[in-house]
Amino acid sequence: YGTAFESSEELDKHLLLLEEASKRDHRKLGNELDLFSISQDVGSGMILWHPKGSFIRGKIEDYWKSEHIKDNYDLIYTPHVGKSDLWSKSGHLDNFKENMFSSIDMDNSEYYLKPMNCPFHIAYYKNSLRSYRDLPMRIGELGTVYRYEKQGVLHGLLRVRGFTQDDAHLFVTEDQIAQEIQGCIELVQIIFSNLGMKDYRVRVGLRDPQSEKYVGDAKRWDLAEAACRNAAKSMGIQWTEEEGEAAFYGPKIDFVVKDVIGREWQLGTVQVDYNLPERFDLKYKGSDGEFHRPVMIHRAPFGSMERFCGVLIEHFAGKFPTWLSPTQVHIVTISEKQADFAYELTTKMRNAGIRVEIDDSDATIGKKIRTHRSLQPAYIVVIGEEEKATNTVSIRARTGVQKSGISIDDFIEKITDEIEQKIPIPSIVADNVEDEAK
Repeated sequence: YGTAFESSEELDKHLLLLEEASKRDHRKLGNELDLFSISQDVGSGMILWHPKGSFIRGKIEDYWKSEHIKDNYDLIYTPHVGKSDLWSKSGHLDNFKENMFSSIDMDNSEYYLKPMNCPFHIAYYKNSLRSYRDLPMRIGELGTVYRYEKQGVLHGLLRVRGFTQDDAHLFVTEDQIAQEIQGCIELVQIIFSNLGMKDYRVRVGLRDPQSEKYVGDAKRWDLAEAACRNAAKSMGIQWTEEEGEAAFYGPKIDFVVKDVIGREWQLGTVQVDYNLPERFDLKYKGSDGEFHRPVMIHRAPFGSMERFCGVLIEHFAGKFPTWLSPTQVHIVTISEKQADFAYELTTKMRNAGIRVEIDDSDATIGKKIRTHRSLQPAYIVVIGEEEKATNTVSIRARTGVQKSGISIDDFIEKITDEIEQKIPIPSIVADNVEDEAK
């Protein structure tokens, strides 16, 4: 195998990309920043989230929940295992079994670890008689699923065997499909924008007419594919069609995100499904008093928390926006004489909801700054005799910009505002946020 380039400039660009990608490897940064680990005692493809990594994931999950509650989603929890009859009816045992773990024998029945959340949300829908007044019904869950991936394809957070999907299923009438797909797309766009991932394209995944892996009749597939195409056209951005990329139960709209060094990652997805409602005999009572079949929309803005966090680590190279940083401020003292003042400042900042670490060791100030810079806090606050005397702080932003003589109250007010607004870079000491971002 070999790779050829038409010019030395293109070769240089490729080598630079490889070098930059190596620096950003989420496995390397995950170890250096103490975010997560994989233990062979636990098993390959199973993630142990450390406190700092758990914090980042937790903030993203909190953000996910708040945006979904705003959009009138109801959030639920479902089990990790289900009976084989459930997976047979859904079509997973016929079409997805190679990606499922072996069955578990219990109470004279077979159970499987869930590879998807869909059948559980369907079971919730069927728990009560539904009316057209209940639709659209939007159900969301941060649901952990398990899929058997071969050892050779496992890759840090990006390819795992146990992961949490930011899953949701919408049960809608046919008349509501277009509007609800549009709402799903807008939600994905809002989330990506607020996380600084604004460069992406859309891929519409269609069935392969020559393949037998798909369930349902051609007429329903045509309706679902038309809905996905129309939604993609309405977005006003670049999109493509790809045969063979549909899920076995329906076509989908995938969001392929480009990171800061030009690599593409498939993350969010929206899928239209006429088939599972048919297989599970889902119904709602219409305004005419008759029973009708709803349509399902499957939707996950992140795809999975593990994969999304892995992409996020590499996208930011571990230099997270202030609101996502595990520790936002590291306070370092020049000497032990400032320790009491530093602890008073730490308490005041923590009471304001700012995440702070303090270093009052007897190491030199130069060594302290080098050590804490490698841990990538948004800001390093240096405390010396002058700061103590004037009740101010000297700040070193992660961007490299420095500023002295900032009042403590002013600093706390500005960093709190930066966190609440989810500003993408440390901006307190920047004259121009856009210039600093570049």
